[in-house]
Amino acid sequence: MSLSEFTSRPVITISPEATIHDAASLMKEKNLGCLVVVDRDFPVGILTDRDITMKVVANSKDPYTTKVREIMTQNPVVLRQELGVFEALEQVKDKAVRRFPIVDSEGRLSGIVTVDDLIYMLGKELYDISLI
Repeated sequence: MSLSEFTSRPVITISPEATIHDAASLMKEKNLGCLVVVDRDFPVGILTDRDITMKVVANSKDPYTTKVREIMTQNPVVLRQELGVFEALEQVKDKAVRRFPIVDSEGRLSGIVTVDDLIYMLGKELYDISLI
């Protein structure tokens, strides 16, 4: 099973030039804990609810003027959509992140997968193997 068969679509994205207030409002509306930050369909960052709490609220920054680009995690770890679950796990096992944008062969955003998704996929793959 490749990541393209399993990734969440559509991915909710935001511009690096949006304000933190806009990002938080979008997260609330869509009931999400993170947004992929994109520039012309290419993932350039990840913004999490924890980023907002720790980097904006805890530091008394103004969410109406602080831009997403100022606090996002830049250059996110991305996975290619054609990877299988075992290959994906190999690539992310030493990373300290839980969410991974999925990109096509040109590097454009095509989905998102979480560590929990990968664990579920691994379980499914192992179950399928046990049926052989």
